[in-house]
Amino acid sequence: MYKYVRILWKQPKDKLGEVWRDRLIKWRKEPATIRISKPTRIDKARAIGYKAKQGIIVVRQRLKRGGRMRPTIKSGRRPKHRRRLKVLHKNYQQIAEERANRLFPNCEVLNSYYVAKDGIYIWYEVILVDTSHPTVKADKNLKWICEKQHKGRAYRGLTSAGRKSRGLRKKGKGSEKTRPSRRSNKRKI
Repeated sequence: MYKYVRILWKQPKDKLGEVWRDRLIKWRKEPATIRISKPTRIDKARAIGYKAKQGIIVVRQRLKRGGRMRPTIKSGRRPKHRRRLKVLHKNYQQIAEERANRLFPNCEVLNSYYVAKDGIYIWYEVILVDTSHPTVKADKNLKWICEKQHKGRAYRGLTSAGRKSRGLRKKGKGSEKTRPSRRSNKRKI
């Protein structure tokens, strides 16, 4: 079953047709962060750790596409290197995880995946885990997230999307200066 769902999501605009268009129209009217009862892409959610049990919630996060612009400079002099476009070195997915986590502070981000995009917005679904829930603490595959070193992992770039933007998906030749992080590697003597 998951194989056929995966094939549908290869080209959702062509394969889903009317369903896709109606879904985007509905999602645009919804709030930016909304909790949903079940994942839209069940194959992807299951692959990255989702389980239909208590203590695990799914949130759809909407982001506005485009760069991060500072407010317009009204008057006064500015440093030469200060420009209006702020380069964040973060991908949309990482920002979506952080925003979802801010609205659910008692949860930790397990993972997230892409759902849709149009001309203005991009949507991600974020899987959050309630670390104080007894069901999660009893699960042998999920109880690692309850430990204190995993607190605030979305903000520290420890999720899959965060590790990607930090350049930690690659090992070996060409990535000698990425570990343990770019800043701490620079500080080494």
